[in-house]
Amino acid sequence: MVENVIWPAYFDLDLPRSEGRRVPEEMAVSEPTVDEIAKAVQQVGYDAVIERKKTYPREYEPRGRVLVQGADDASKSDLVSATAAYLGAIRK
Repeated sequence: MVENVIWPAYFDLDLPRSEGRRVPEEMAVSEPTVDEIAKAVQQVGYDAVIERKKTYPREYEPRGRVLVQGADDASKSDLVSATAAYLGAIRK
């Protein structure tokens, strides 16, 4: 079983792509939390496990990360894009 790791930096509107953002600015949100990301991952249809005391390698402050389980059929970029779409809907 493959576990994909999703970091809040992937969706952070305040970060440039060179610092870890993976989605276009139109899909990014300001200061995403691991709780919001886990909720969005579950809306996509996968199981999410939150690890709170983890730090993205390009950052200094720990924001946590989300482990996505059961996403064997999806590429990581598809998973991140779908999660970003739901994350935007959760914020509205």
